[in-house]
Amino acid sequence: MNAQAEEDTSKLLDVVKQGLSLVFVISGVAAFYYFSDVPGFTMLYRVLMLVTVFLIAIGIMLTTARGKGLWEFALESKQEVRKVVWPTREETIRTTLLVFGLVFIVGLFLWFLDMFLFWAIKSLTGQGG
Repeated sequence: MNAQAEEDTSKLLDVVKQGLSLVFVISGVAAFYYFSDVPGFTMLYRVLMLVTVFLIAIGIMLTTARGKGLWEFALESKQEVRKVVWPTREETIRTTLLVFGLVFIVGLFLWFLDMFLFWAIKSLTGQGG
């Protein structure tokens, strides 16, 4: 029974934290535009303020269960990217040239097909002089 009450409290706290993060983001964006008319607040200060507010909101979100899960996913993704066997420069250049060549050949084929169909329609409708 105590575990259930604790879980409900943590879910409620997570919702409050997510709402607080949303309030921070909305307030940061509103302040960014509000201070555009205030003399002395250059774009640099406004951007720094916005980045700071976003970092605070992200920090608050990372303390929730969903934020922790997202952080773990990002770390696991980073590990998976390290396992990828990337192609060599030569393989990349060869594949790129092959793709360009095939696109050119298919383009020529479609151009000739379009010319043939245009000629056939003109012939069938009697519009070709």
